[in-house]
Amino acid sequence: MELLQLDYFRTVARLEHMTEAAGVLHVTQSSLSKTIRLLEEDLGVSLFDRSGRKLRLNEFGRSFLTRVERALFELEEGKREIVDLTSADYGTLALAVNTAYMLPDILHRFRKIRPHVQFHVQQLRTHEMETRAKKGEIDFCLSSPPVQGSEFVCDIVFQEQIYAILPTTHRFANRDRVRLSELKEERFVSLKKGYGIRDLMDFYCEKAGFVPQNAYEGDEPATLGLLVQAGLGISFVPESALHFGPKENIAILRIEEPVCKREIGLSRHQSRYLTSVAKEFHQVIIEHFQGMSRNDAR
Repeated sequence: MELLQLDYFRTVARLEHMTEAAGVLHVTQSSLSKTIRLLEEDLGVSLFDRSGRKLRLNEFGRSFLTRVERALFELEEGKREIVDLTSADYGTLALAVNTAYMLPDILHRFRKIRPHVQFHVQQLRTHEMETRAKKGEIDFCLSSPPVQGSEFVCDIVFQEQIYAILPTTHRFANRDRVRLSELKEERFVSLKKGYGIRDLMDFYCEKAGFVPQNAYEGDEPATLGLLVQAGLGISFVPESALHFGPKENIAILRIEEPVCKREIGLSRHQSRYLTSVAKEFHQVIIEHFQGMSRNDAR
């Protein structure tokens, strides 16, 4: 059994399509098929159910994939450790976020310390972060809600209140606070299910006795304030994001009964090797949010 076979198997297993996998791996389909067949002969079982060109992992394949991903993960971590030991001033950090508006200040601060470090940042839903972190594709997840579980190490770095934003033509626009239950007849502009702020506020609204009726559901947080401004509906926004959205023709109300809060967490897979760059970045994030907390307390 060779590492190349395992790498090829992992790709085919994830895609369940021989032609697509061959394209990703930059090999011919016939060569890839032969490699998978030799692996199956070595194991003494078929790893896929085949129907024409279609592939589906069978019970043996699913069990073997779990072991293969774990083995390749450890080898890739070993490579990262060696690279870290030989080139500590350089490197790449892979981040997953659903709070991207917070990143510019953090990255600006970190680049003063490590100007040569490269970043790969993805905006993902919480369950996507968890999946990719388990596959060894992400160093840190900066998210609300935090990515947590037995396989993750998580620091709760910040807590903040969530506000309602309304167009200034709204009947509540002259108020400074609102009970959540008073919004049950409203139309909302929101992110899609799977995004932290959406799932959290669905939970709070359910506790307040209603299910939000959405006039808009999207993937881009920056558009929500503009749609509120245009009068399409109202929205929920965390306090730290209020500084980044539109200001004109927008009313901001504190939510009470209940007070709605969210947590921001910095998470990593417990098996992920922490390079010296990653350790410094972790410390920069902790200090950044500590500063935000001190400012809020004033």
